[in-house]
Amino acid sequence: MTTATTVKTEYEAIIGLETHCQLSTNTKIFSNSSTAFGAEPNTNIDPVCMGLPGVLPVLNEKVLEYAVKAGLALNCQIAKYSKFDRKQYFYPDLPKNYQISQYDLPIAEHGWLEIELVDAEGNPIRKRIGITRLHMEEDAGKLVHAGSDRLSGSSYSLVDYNRAGIPLVEIVSEPDLRSGIEAAEYAEELRRIVRYLGVSDGNMEQGSLRCDVNISVRPVGREKFGTKVEIKNMNSFSAIQRAIDYEIERQIAAIEAGDRIIQETRLWQEGAQCTSSMRVKEGSSDYRYFPEPDLAPIEVSNEQLEQWRSELPELPAQKRHHYESELGLSPYDARVLTEDRSIAEYFETAIASGANAKAAANWITQDIAAHLNKQKLTITQIGLTPTNLADIITRIETGKISNAQAKQKLPDLLSGISPEKAFAGLELITDPSVLEPIIDEVIAANSKELEKYRNGNTNLKGFFVGQVLKKTDKRADPKLTNELVEKKLNA
Repeated sequence: MTTATTVKTEYEAIIGLETHCQLSTNTKIFSNSSTAFGAEPNTNIDPVCMGLPGVLPVLNEKVLEYAVKAGLALNCQIAKYSKFDRKQYFYPDLPKNYQISQYDLPIAEHGWLEIELVDAEGNPIRKRIGITRLHMEEDAGKLVHAGSDRLSGSSYSLVDYNRAGIPLVEIVSEPDLRSGIEAAEYAEELRRIVRYLGVSDGNMEQGSLRCDVNISVRPVGREKFGTKVEIKNMNSFSAIQRAIDYEIERQIAAIEAGDRIIQETRLWQEGAQCTSSMRVKEGSSDYRYFPEPDLAPIEVSNEQLEQWRSELPELPAQKRHHYESELGLSPYDARVLTEDRSIAEYFETAIASGANAKAAANWITQDIAAHLNKQKLTITQIGLTPTNLADIITRIETGKISNAQAKQKLPDLLSGISPEKAFAGLELITDPSVLEPIIDEVIAANSKELEKYRNGNTNLKGFFVGQVLKKTDKRADPKLTNELVEKKLNA
């Protein structure tokens, strides 16, 4: 959960995000070429995505399914009837010289998602961000600028068409965001949702999730929006936050200096930590939309819609609320556990196997998470099953082993060794009649320390407890040992 921030109190920022999300289908939106990332340039191509004469697109049904599921998860109204349109998009990385997208009849509209922040006093804030629309479209290819030129920085460009025709959904938010931190949190929650659904991997470093940010500022109290500026292709959540915060300050400074804000597209310069002008912003009329003549309209039946709705998992926000209200977890623990669906499922399986919720949360978010980060693994790649984690927690709570013993054996457990084998011969000694003779022996062997203790150095109790644990190979129950040692030292 992130702390909310604000801009200068006399100005208000109006922010909306346009998020392009690559769908995790095996093939492209209108053809059978692979969508695999990292292939050699211009190997995942075909006549359809290259726009060759005489070829016709055919909609990948999985794209429609994933788009509808994303729309449902974002609380959108799913259109019973929608269509594709041609968007005139004259760039060298789109071979057809137009993009197939959706314009006036998108597949989903009028939704929302909830973001969670904390205020300056640490109190949780939940804010609902509207979703204007979600529509399907194809991606363009990629230009690789190379060579050296004194003026432009590159002397030639190479074109890779592997991304041309990759299926996307574009998700457009309402202008409900007010700061960089809110926008970053919105983008993170959006990525959690599409990952939970399994419709996208959301990997920003591979271009699977890209955000364009629209920002304007206005004096507080004024109803009319200021002039909108777009920042293109944000590729990290921290960049989204920093770019917005910079642009807000830039626009406020320009307004106060009497300069005019122009509607334009700007780029975020990571090295310089500033935005720079790219081009004057296009309007929708510049794209000359018209209905795509080669694709039939889309009709989603009630039966198909309810089938896809029934396949939706419990989403991150729902899990967070459930973990806090019903399991008694802190907002922090709930957020960490629900960040990734596989971690949430691991946690829930451990609970179903009998583990205490708080104890399971501590093990997963601390010791297991540290191992995953160090080894760069996911939780599905470790040998410790959630059922075995529940077994370990139960052994600790029933006094069969200590927490220290469990942590000591954790590397073996993570490699797949069963608790039975890992803790064989390590059960705690909980019988006072077994511990008392050992304690007597330790006290008798350390008469000088006993004298110091009885002369007021009571901190030496820890020394005697440690000696007992050493003689029992740490099998002595720590709590019982403390009680018995103190009783005998004070006799």
